[in-house]
Formats: sequence, structure tokens, C-alpha cells
Amino acid sequence: MSSLNRRLFLKYGLTTTGGLLMFPREDVALASVGECAFAPESAPTLRGRDIPKYRLPLLIPPVMPEARGRIGHDAPIDDYEIAVRQIRQRVLPPNFPLTTVWAYGSARHPETFSFPGWTIEARWRKPVRVTWINDLTDPRTGRFLPHLFTVDPTLHWANPPGGVDGRDTAPRFRGPCPPDPYRGPVPTVTHLHGATPIEQESDGYPEAWFLPKAENIPRGFARTGTFYDIFRRTSRLGRLWEPGTAVFEYLNRQRPTTLWYHDHTLGITRLNVYAGLAGFYLIRGGPDDLPKGVLPGPAPRPGDRPGAEVFEIPLVLQDRSFNADGSLFYPKSRGLPRELAEDLYKPNGPVAPFWVPEFQGNAILVNGRTWPFLEVEQRRYRFRFLNGSNARLFILRLSNELPFWVIGSDEGFLPRPVQLNELVIGNAERWDVIVDFSCVPVGTEILLLNVGPETHGTHGGMPGMSAVADPDTTGQVMQFRVKKATSRDTSTPPERLTLPAFDPLGHEKAIRRVSLNEETLEGVGTIRNLLGIVDDAGGPVPLHWDEPITEKPEANEIELWEIHNFTGHAHPIHLHNARFQVVDRQALDPSAEPEPPFPEEEGFKDTVGALAGQITRIKVKFANPGLFVWHCHILEHEDHEMMRPLLIKR
Repeated sequence: MSSLNRRLFLKYGLTTTGGLLMFPREDVALASVGECAFAPESAPTLRGRDIPKYRLPLLIPPVMPEARGRIGHDAPIDDYEIAVRQIRQRVLPPNFPLTTVWAYGSARHPETFSFPGWTIEARWRKPVRVTWINDLTDPRTGRFLPHLFTVDPTLHWANPPGGVDGRDTAPRFRGPCPPDPYRGPVPTVTHLHGATPIEQESDGYPEAWFLPKAENIPRGFARTGTFYDIFRRTSRLGRLWEPGTAVFEYLNRQRPTTLWYHDHTLGITRLNVYAGLAGFYLIRGGPDDLPKGVLPGPAPRPGDRPGAEVFEIPLVLQDRSFNADGSLFYPKSRGLPRELAEDLYKPNGPVAPFWVPEFQGNAILVNGRTWPFLEVEQRRYRFRFLNGSNARLFILRLSNELPFWVIGSDEGFLPRPVQLNELVIGNAERWDVIVDFSCVPVGTEILLLNVGPETHGTHGGMPGMSAVADPDTTGQVMQFRVKKATSRDTSTPPERLTLPAFDPLGHEKAIRRVSLNEETLEGVGTIRNLLGIVDDAGGPVPLHWDEPITEKPEANEIELWEIHNFTGHAHPIHLHNARFQVVDRQALDPSAEPEPPFPEEEGFKDTVGALAGQITRIKVKFANPGLFVWHCHILEHEDHEMMRPLLIKR
């Protein structure tokens, strides 16, 4: 960790103020330092403890309907047209206002727009083609909708106002004052998290974003990202890409598992996902699946009537804060005192004026509702857990001490079922879990508790931290209400399950050492997180997003990655177009003994918790060649330099 000198930072902020003004503002250009306006410290107007719990039933995401009437397919394929739109939805309990969110939905089925998005059901080796549509426009006027939250234009981000030459850059500003937040049309691009193999053109590369097809895009704005233009030329589906859309294809040549789709736009992923852009994508079938009836089911099916009984349920856990008018709250700035803000919020200076290092809300949502309840029968249930939060780590426990039986992780089934009393879920991780309510008395109310931390701090966010979630608010997740079974449960008890054969990765061909780094400023804290490499002396070499690519593995080769965490925080690290196994963890002290992975980590994963002050070793197999990324999945970190390109070579 490099702690940079405050005086040097002030000097940097005062001496590197030249360059192109990307957002012309005469008032800023002429203002003196004393006249600068700074974003006020902001706080939600609705406290978590003021939101009643367990008033709304759990919303179980239905199955996304396919598009109809499309022609031109030369092979059997599942075809979707999925748009992003702004809607109002019941997120808070009755007697509270509706909440404005951004939602995925089938463009031809307006009733499907929801936060989270409806589930895409995919079959092994049957391709899925999705036309992704950015429809963040006013349906009455056709004009673009600005962001729900404060967009920091000083980061290295999509930057549509920069035009074709200045897009996907960190803009330069003139004048003594920080620029205004960006209020223009919002870029989006969707990533299917965990898909492997996947073609580079369909991965949702952060610089492959596109604006909505709106009537009032300002003159000179770039309407697409740098790699949108490149991929439209190289994609075999490029002829289908129209303004405001991109057409991606998912091959589904992997083990059955739980994936999820979410926005991945350079520099604003944290805001787009927080607004609601996420949904489940489930792959089923193939030789690595279990026969029908072995696991609890059914899952939601296309065309299910409302309230249909299901015993396999996806659960996305997120935290949010709200205002009293029902709107989502996200901070406008990190809330520095004015005297510090005047010193540090300089154009092109060291501290981004509107970015916050991490954000954790004061309310817990499951499937887009605050603290819902679910009536469960006296039988076994299969839950597919996903941590879809920006920064919060969950450690789950059931209030009546029922165990979790973990049968799968990010990339499919484990070698064997694992019984746990606590389930740790880092950002973007997924766990496939069975909970058996068979012997719980009718009428019992069980709470799903969160005993996780309120920070990722120096202990790595693991059990035993003192700063645990508030037992009255973020320490609770949802409620189960047990009722009598209406039919016989014929699924196999989890302790007797034999999971599909697991073929571990073979011997690695290379060892790669990478680093996790942070820049801090005395009196301010973290001002930027970065990935990088490790030098020959074992020290960190931090690198920015736009520096030359250092990670160039061979397609279908196996590498051992040593992830050296030089920060005081745990970081969930995600590699695109790859699957891996956790090998061990070891303190940075070379004399320390390595510790084996946790039992639930013995399967294939795509996201791993790299704990503070430790080396996390993973054995990685990369899929087909192309340009991809690897990054921290704390979304605030990812948006401000904790992401690097990854070139998989032929």
C-alpha cells in the first residue's frame, strides 16, 4: 500500500490543470476558488429502522420470455430482445411511495420490466442470442433520461461528451473549480457474469457501451464506445447491431450453473447496477447435470400463473438506502469538510469530487424488495444465492440454526455437498444451496440473518469482526414462514446426494503474480484502488486501466495466479472468460504457512475473496482468445481504476 503525501497531492492538483475543457461552463472558467460550489454531504432521509420488515412477500423472478417473429437464424437458438427502461416499482412496503428504478425486460412484453430482471433460462449447448437495447428515454418525447445518481465526470470513464477522440478517457478540465456532475445520456453495456467460453464481442467489454437512440443527443457526443465500433466490425453478428443496440450470443458450453447479467459500463457500473440493472441467467442440462427430481423443484417456468408453487428459488441479496419520497439514495460525494474540499477538489487533481470509495445501504433487499417474507412448506428448498451488492459482504445464518447444504458455487456443482452453519457470500459470488424445512414445526418463523461486517476493513470481512451489521436493520435479510407441506417431497436428502463427477484442473504451465493496491491520503482515506503486477523483489507495481496489457495468458492453458493483496481491505476478484480453483491463501510474510481453501471453495469459481495482507492462489483455465478484463467486484473500486484488460492469446 502506498500512502501518498498530502503536500505532494496538493501540488499535483494545482499544477496539472491544463488541457481540453470537456464540459464548457463559463461560470466555472471565470470563478475564483472562493466561489466554487461543492457537492454537499448527503444522507438518506429514510432510516433503515423506519422501514417495517416482513410486510411484502418475496418476489420470485419469472422466466424471461423470448422474442417472437425474428427471422434470419441459421441454427436452433433462443432469441431475446431485452431493453433497459426506467420504471416505478414497489420496493418499499405498502404506505411508502413507489421507487423509480432502472429495469431489464423483454422489449415486446412491457409487463416484464422489473428490478431485478426476469430470469433467462438457458440449455446446455443451445446458444442464446440477446439484442440488448438501451431504452433510457422518455417514452412521450423520445428524449434521453439523465442518471438517477451523481455521475463523476473526472474518472476514467465512458465520457460521451469527449466525442470520438476523447471517449473512454479521463477528461481534462480548466479553471480552479471542479466540473459539474454529468447530466447527459447514459451509456450501458451488459456483461453475462461467469460465461465461459464467450466471444470477446459478446462479453460486455467496458468500452463497448452505447447510448440510447434518443432525439436530443448533444452534437459532438460519442454515441458508442471505442470497442463498440471495433466489435461491430469483427462480430459475426455485427450486421444486426443497430443504433442503441448490441447483439450478443452466449454459447452455453459450460457446466450447469448460476450466472447473472448486469451492466458493465466503464466508470459508471456502480451507478447503473445500483439503479437496478441485474438479473439471473441459469444454465441447465448436459452430462454434468443431475436427473430431474433429484434436487428440489420445480423452478419457475415460462408462463407460470402468479403464485405458482416453486421449490427452487433464485435470491439476489443487495443493500440500498432510500429517501422519504421512495427514491433510491446514493451519496453525491464522499462528504469532505469544506476546507478539505476546497484544497483537494481541483480540476485534474488527486481526489475525485463525486466518487465514494465504497457504499453500503441501510436496508437489505432480496429480489428487489426490502426485508420480504417467504412461506415455505415442510420440505427441502433449493436456493440460488447471489450477492449483487456494490460493496457489502454477507455472512448468512438461520435464526433456528438450520444448516445450509452447499451443492454448487460460481461455476457449477461442488465435488460433494458441504454442510455449513454460516455462509459467506462476497460480492458477485453465487452459492447453490439446499435448506431442509421438513422437521420445522408449522407456524415457525425463521429469520435469515446477516452477521457480516459493515466494512471490508483490515480483517478481510471474515467472521469474528467486531463491526458487524446492525441486528435491527442490516443484520436481518428475510423471513421464512413454515406451513404444512401440500405434497410429498421426493428429492434426495442433501447428505445422501452424489453430485456429478468433478474433473479438477491439471498442472499449470505458468505462474503469474499480480497485485492489489490502494492510494491513500492522510485525513481523507482511500482515493483510488488499482491492480498491478509484482516485481522481482516482491513489491507491488500499481497500474491504471489504460496502461499496456500485462496479463496475456494462452487460450485453453492453465496458469497459477498469485494475487498479492497489499491493501487493508478484502477484494472480490473476478476474471472474465475463465474458471478457476482456489489453491490456498498465505500471509504476505514468506515464512507463513499456506491455508487450504474453505470446503465450499473446492469447486470451480470465477470470483474469489482475496483477503487483506495475503496471497490468494488460484489455478485458472482461460477459454477462447480475445480481449477481456479482470477486476475487483466492489463496484466503486472497479469504476475507479481497479480493473485491467486481459488478452487471451491464441
